[in-house]
Amino acid sequence: MSKKIIVASQNPVKIKAAHSGFAQMMPESTFEFVGLSVPSGVSDQPITDIETYQGAENRVLKAKEENPDASFWVGIEGGIEEKGSEMYAFAWIVILSLHQKGISRTATFQIPPKIASLIREGVELGKADDIVFGHTNSKHHLGSVGILTKGLIDRMQLYTPAVCFALIPFVNADLFLEEESK
Repeated sequence: MSKKIIVASQNPVKIKAAHSGFAQMMPESTFEFVGLSVPSGVSDQPITDIETYQGAENRVLKAKEENPDASFWVGIEGGIEEKGSEMYAFAWIVILSLHQKGISRTATFQIPPKIASLIREGVELGKADDIVFGHTNSKHHLGSVGILTKGLIDRMQLYTPAVCFALIPFVNADLFLEEESK
């Protein structure tokens, strides 16, 4: 019997990354993945580590609330953060089951100044990429990371290891169980 996984997004990249991570970490299981559009409760372009994490958590909680019959719920939120004059991009992953929670963050990469300038003007990262590189809807395909690495690492490949890391508490449940109060 397959386990139902709700991915708190209809972005095909996020759904594929969740599928890839679950398949790698739980190869003996069969899954059914369903994308669900839910609000993040944060800015369209989260601009801090904290806001980005909050977006992933909000998405996963809303997905669980709307679809309580699933086995797992996955929230993925991409964001940016400035450190000095530099801007960096990353994403947070939050995975829930009925009794467990797993959290991870992707690798971080630097945003070029021309794109960072557009983001500072209020343009979302995916739209800024489309403007600078002449693409259309790049966030549903290669994403910024794929464009900047010339296709070597696309957005799905960036997210998949973080999905695997967020699944660590689920595949090692005996190591993550809280001790009962004495």
